[in-house]
Amino acid sequence: MKIAVIGQSVFGQEVYKELRKDGHTIVGVFTIPDKDGKADPLATEAEKDGVPVFKFPRWRLKGQALPEVVSQYEAVGADLNVLPFCSQFIPMEVIERPQHGSIIYHPSLLPRHRGASAINWTLIHGDKKGGFTVFWADDGLDTGPILLQRECEVEPNDTVNTIYKRFLFPEGVKGTVDAVRLIAEGKAPKIVQPQEGATYECIQKKDNAKIDWNQSAEALHNWIRGNDKVPGAWAEVDGQKVTFYGSSLVENGPSANGQPLEIQGASRPAIVTKAGLVLFGTDGKTLLVKNLQFEDGKMIAAAQFFSSGSSAAVELTEEEKTFAKHIKAVWQSILSNVAQIEDSTDFFKSGAASMDVVRLVEEVKLLSNGCQLQNEDVYMNCTFTDFIQMCVRKLRGEDDEEELVVDYVEKNINNMTIKMPHQLFINGQFVDAEGGKTYKTINPTDGTAICEVSLAQISDVNTAVSAAKEAFEEGEWGKMNARDRGRLIYKLADLMEEHQEELATIEAIDSGAVYTLALKTHVGMSIQTFRYFAGWCDKIQGSTIPINQARPNRNLTFTKKEPIGVCAIVIPWNYPLMMLAWKTAACLAAGNTLVLKPAQVTPLTALKFAELAARAGIPKGVINILPGSGALVGQRLSDHPDVRKLGFTGSTEVGKHIMKSCAVSNVKKVSLELGGKSPLIIFSDCDMDKAVRMGMSSVFFNKGENCIAAGRLFVEDSIHDHFVKRVVEEVKKMKVGDPLDRSTDHGPQNHKAHLDKLVDFCQAGIKEGATLICGGKQVQRPGFFFEPTLFTDVQDHMFIAKEESFGPIMIISSFKGGDVDDVLRRANATEFGLASGVFTRDISKALYVSEKLNAGTVFVNTYNKTDVASPFGGFKQSGFGKDLGQDALNEYLRTKAVTIEY
Repeated sequence: MKIAVIGQSVFGQEVYKELRKDGHTIVGVFTIPDKDGKADPLATEAEKDGVPVFKFPRWRLKGQALPEVVSQYEAVGADLNVLPFCSQFIPMEVIERPQHGSIIYHPSLLPRHRGASAINWTLIHGDKKGGFTVFWADDGLDTGPILLQRECEVEPNDTVNTIYKRFLFPEGVKGTVDAVRLIAEGKAPKIVQPQEGATYECIQKKDNAKIDWNQSAEALHNWIRGNDKVPGAWAEVDGQKVTFYGSSLVENGPSANGQPLEIQGASRPAIVTKAGLVLFGTDGKTLLVKNLQFEDGKMIAAAQFFSSGSSAAVELTEEEKTFAKHIKAVWQSILSNVAQIEDSTDFFKSGAASMDVVRLVEEVKLLSNGCQLQNEDVYMNCTFTDFIQMCVRKLRGEDDEEELVVDYVEKNINNMTIKMPHQLFINGQFVDAEGGKTYKTINPTDGTAICEVSLAQISDVNTAVSAAKEAFEEGEWGKMNARDRGRLIYKLADLMEEHQEELATIEAIDSGAVYTLALKTHVGMSIQTFRYFAGWCDKIQGSTIPINQARPNRNLTFTKKEPIGVCAIVIPWNYPLMMLAWKTAACLAAGNTLVLKPAQVTPLTALKFAELAARAGIPKGVINILPGSGALVGQRLSDHPDVRKLGFTGSTEVGKHIMKSCAVSNVKKVSLELGGKSPLIIFSDCDMDKAVRMGMSSVFFNKGENCIAAGRLFVEDSIHDHFVKRVVEEVKKMKVGDPLDRSTDHGPQNHKAHLDKLVDFCQAGIKEGATLICGGKQVQRPGFFFEPTLFTDVQDHMFIAKEESFGPIMIISSFKGGDVDDVLRRANATEFGLASGVFTRDISKALYVSEKLNAGTVFVNTYNKTDVASPFGGFKQSGFGKDLGQDALNEYLRTKAVTIEY
């Protein structure tokens, strides 16, 4: 269709881009005039594409359409008008002109909350459901017929910003484009809006955002969050207007220790505490406000109300003065209407908008080599002097929210400075191991030491378990409601995302992971995992069960899902951060506390994770990290009587030993993800290009250090030689080298002992008569590099056909065409059952093979496609229990049945 887009903002820009992707022709973009010399994002995007852009200051005057404006609009010849975030009054001559009419996005579930402040009023009224409507545009009253609606849960502490970012923006863009799709298909409904439930509230302005203190705590909270950030709920304090931001309800009522603060009209004084400003409703319940803004625009943390002006300015070093000079140039480019940036220049009073805040945060990040600012930091330090002081304090590490002392090892690498904790993390603090014992962690790229890491001892394990037990039984975590727990886990994911480049760099130098893969998978999937399980926190529930045999037959039986308590987690070295995330996220979401032992050779991302968890506000004792040996730390965790669950990923041999120890100690619950020898069956009717590409990925992904790697490929005889030829051609193109080089395909193996094992593995294959096509030996350079390797003519009885290599070694056997059951018998003739795969265009064959393969995961015409929502775990000697998905929660929960007679 030919579409005219009438609107503004980044939202309008995204709708425009998605409509073009859908194949529609944008014949014109109609948006607002430039502000302070800057075009609206929608205009910028359209101009880049060469689409005609019109910037009318108005469409009508005194209720009448402007003829010259209407004629310019008509000239584009649109079939449909799409109005995403349109703030102008569009005359009906334009609305009704196209053959398909006009549709407009509205951020509420019409007919509720008609009007421009719909999101505000959704929150102010405490609605449990929010959402958006795409409706057939009318004359600006929001009363036109409904085309499409989508809803979401409104969280108790949502603000305009959070609900917009989480749902209204991303889903609103999709919904608007879906609405256009329905129109194009002739399936778009026109549902007349009901009168029942219809509401229209005024536009929220500063004058009518004053707080009425004669309300419950929840009503006060709804009023404050509904006006956050615009226009801002305010009250009179010490004779001036003070605006309140960042409200949250306090579930159990605080023991509010702090200084009282009189607020005009409030029934009792507020209390300035370390956590923020505690306010009281008429019902005696409380809420907490994080930030305050004064009439001059200055924003402070509410906890600093009585000390906001007392801290002395820091004196800048020469290097910091250079940084300040660069930041001043950034301010000048943003505030182009200001002749010269002075120390007293106010960012917002000079015309900066929300998009400018985002830009400033990103510019600081680039100029400071990664200084992480929040948008609130800009709002709270809006003059140039305050902003520079804040940035410098952050760069010096003087403004940490928590009193967390970290003895970093710093390295300038990968165009950034990485800061690595290297001590044990116990009860919220980084501490040395007993006796100050340490060991060197090695960079597999060149074999050099990265740093000395504390080596945990038995007493350290006992201390960590005690801390975890106390945090579970007596601490804040055990008493916290599920939703607040989810928010903290989500905040942790946000912090991991802010530090993703640093985490990926640490992963690359500590484990040899190729940086780009580490960024996407090792770190990226870890972040996704924490976000996924954060959402599960308040959705863990039991069931009601009819019991019929018990008499008298007046009974109610229900089940409760409860956390287990202290959990031990022991993870391997191939995906140091991701394996941590897969188990820790589910463990925390279920409400447990944990002691985690990372692999001794790859401890660094786990320790950085501990730092981020502390900064996210995870209470002390909930997460404890103990680098150390499996024989000592892992064994003690298996034996410890206060550990009630152990989750392990590693070898089958060690898994068996752990299971025995857990049984003998206290019959603790165990989940095991163990070794694999995953078969991949490739039939002659496959998509050859895809089979070659995915077959290589199935073996060489993450240097073959992948638990679900295809340990043996069965290729149908008629395509065997061609498949091998194609793979060899591709292997020769692979670049083996520095994992921080963005063009590297294949980095070093994780550690020296594993490299030696791969060499021995290949030697065994050669001795047994398998054909070595390429590779098979260590690369002659510093570091632990091993060539991508290919064996053919591998017989079922051979060592390399039965044992896991855990490296970049492709083992190929052929099978006769037409004998599906025979190749299935061969594929299943292993004690492992972690994963498997099949490539074929025949859907019946694919389903039959996937049914018969004896493995916990089957990939069809793909491989390595794991997802945070899909359960992952093996059969047979590959272990039991699941990581990821809803099933993973059950590994960290216990079920209690309650029966009541009435």
